[in-house]
Amino acid sequence: MDARKAHEDEGDERPGESARERFRRLAQKRVVRTIKDLRLIGNLGNRNNYDYTADEVEKIFRALEKELKLTRTKFDSRGKDDDGIDFSL
Repeated sequence: MDARKAHEDEGDERPGESARERFRRLAQKRVVRTIKDLRLIGNLGNRNNYDYTADEVEKIFRALEKELKLTRTKFDSRGKDDDGIDFSL
């Protein structure tokens, strides 16, 4: 799915929608999409279809855990945005 397509209607403000309603609407979409993407990453663990090293798996999980931790800090406080994506196999 094209990234632009995935986000195309998310940011649209709806007339009369409160900040709370917008949060709930966008959180629902984004969490469901993220869970689906995580499941797709999990599919990569199928040794019948993919070949990978333990180091590659560790890099994947380190990157995911780092990003999840950074995302959590945004909810816990006014964490500094880190929009740099630092990942490669």
